[in-house]
Formats: sequence, structure tokens, C-alpha cells
Amino acid sequence: MKIIDWYIIKKYLSTFMVMILLFIPIGIMVDIAEKIDKFKENEVPGDAILSYYLDFTWYFGNLLFPIFLFLAVIWFTSKLANNTEIIALLSSGISFSRFLRPYLISAGLIALFAFFAGMFIVPRSNSSFNAFHYKYIDKKSERQTKNLFKQINPKEYIFVSSYDPIRKSANNFTLEHFEDNLMTFKIQANSVRWVERDSVFRLSAYVKRSFLKDREFYKSKSRLDTLFDFKIDDLAPVNYKAETLTYSPLNEFIKKEREGGSVMINSHLLVRHKRWSLPFSAFVLTLIGVSVSSFKRRGGMGVNLAFGITLGFLFIFFDKIFSVLVNKSNFSPFLGAWLPIIIFGGLAIFLLRRARR
Repeated sequence: MKIIDWYIIKKYLSTFMVMILLFIPIGIMVDIAEKIDKFKENEVPGDAILSYYLDFTWYFGNLLFPIFLFLAVIWFTSKLANNTEIIALLSSGISFSRFLRPYLISAGLIALFAFFAGMFIVPRSNSSFNAFHYKYIDKKSERQTKNLFKQINPKEYIFVSSYDPIRKSANNFTLEHFEDNLMTFKIQANSVRWVERDSVFRLSAYVKRSFLKDREFYKSKSRLDTLFDFKIDDLAPVNYKAETLTYSPLNEFIKKEREGGSVMINSHLLVRHKRWSLPFSAFVLTLIGVSVSSFKRRGGMGVNLAFGITLGFLFIFFDKIFSVLVNKSNFSPFLGAWLPIIIFGGLAIFLLRRARR
């Protein structure tokens, strides 16, 4: 590896770190200004706030790292171009593809770190970050609690009209049991509640209808304590559950949610796909950044930075649009995660061809 390779790698990584250290404190200050009234209103302890912002650092960095990376590439490459260092390199016989090599090595290092952080570090931070957010900031939308349906095992399905996670109770409970695609019994109750002290489910206005060939058997009680093959919180797991799980637990969680017919399965799959797609954005945005800033422009570095910020936020915009489509419709989670990479990858190829001319 030549001196120029080490020089570019060092500049790339150091500028990237500067961008992170510059923008994360700004993000924290903006967030504090937005939430300061909530902190006072809910009398949030100081140590809880400090812990929240340590987790916020990972959340914010993971969310906007493509922009930080993009700006870093454009910033120091524009400086190289303005100092005619790139022209000197290419004039010495180095091809543009060879010039790109240290950029791609640097992008590979960042992508590798982003991959492991996204799989193992960020999920743990997301757990505390989201728990704080829904406890003190937004207490209403932590779970989906209306019209819940779930398959709890290969033979049984449950439905409730509403669920209260604080009281651990649900209304209009129905459990249906099937054998060879035929319903053998059906349990209904006005409400079901988990009794922690006795470790049982308590059903009120309990009714059980059993079916044997052409005969039907009816049984009812005003109250019944029993056991079921599910946990009460399985009715409505927190919306951010998938974001808090590391690699293997996430796969297990998705498997169970898929088998249970969860209405949020697309959202969970999107989280998994993004953990694979996000590191690839380092390569795509690096190629775009080098392509648009490796030659001088009228207006100098400011034009390159303005163009870079616009493209960076467009990338985030497309990413969010496709995420909303996945969460609110039947749009493919795979496409939702990978389409921004594909679209901007095509743009990177187009800009590279122009830059080589």
C-alpha cells in the first residue's frame, strides 16, 4: 500500500469522526430543547436523562451515519481537488479506479463497524432508548392494543378486541382449537387477566363450546382460573421489540411472529433487512461523494457540500418513504430496505462514468 493510500484512508476516517463528533452534540442539544418540557413535567431523574442521551448517541449515529460519511468524503475530497492534488495524482499515471481503492478500503472498515454495531450494540441501546421514550415522552403508542389476533401454537388461535398492558388484561377473549382443520372447541370470555400472584389466567363470563361430530357441548362459569400456552404480553409485544434484539434473538422472534400471524411481521422483517443493507450504503455514498467532488467547481467546496447535503437527505428521505410503505401497506420489506441502495447505486455508476471522463 502506497503513501497516498494511507494518506486518503487517514483523511477519510478522521474526517468521518470529526463529522460525528460535530453533529451528535448538535443533535443532543436540539433533542433537549424539544423535550425539556416533558422532562420537567414528568420529573425525570437526572441519571435517567444522562443514560438516555448515551443511548441517543448510538441511535442518532446509526440513523444519520450515511450523511456523516457522505459529508466527510465530499469535504476532504473537495479539499484535495481544490489543492489540485487529485489532478497531480491522475496526471502521474494513476487511473481513477486505482485512486478509488483507498476510499473503498475506508468504506469497508466503516461498513464492517456499522454491521457489527447494528447487529449487537445498537439493539441494546435501542432497548433503553425506546423504554425511556415511551415511559416519559410518548406513553400512548408503545403497543398496538386493538383487535389483536395471534396463532399461539399449530392448533390454537386467539383473538381479543383490546389489551391493557398495565393491568395485563384483555377484553372479548376468544380461543379456537383445531384438529385436522376442524374446530374441536372454542373458549370465549368477556375478559382475561393475568394474575401474577397465582400465575394463572382469570377468565370472567367463561363459555366453552366443544364439538364432537354432529354434537355440541356447552359449559359456562362466571369465573375460571386456568393456564394457556402463551404469555399475556405476547398478545401485544412492544412496537420496537425487533429493534432491541441482537442477531440470533431477532431471527427467533421473527420466526415466532411469523408463525403467530403477527400483523407487524413486515415491520420486523424490515428491521432485519436494514441491518444488512445499511452497511452497503457506505460503499454507494462513498462512490457518489468521490464522483461529485473529485474535480473543481465554480463556487468551490460550498457547492459540493450543498450538493452532498441534498443527496444525503434525499437518501434518508427515500429510506423513510419506503419504510412507511412497508409499515402501512403490503410493500415488500426486502425492497423497502434495498431499493434506496439500488437507486443510489445506479446514480453512483452514472456519476462515476462522468467523473472518469
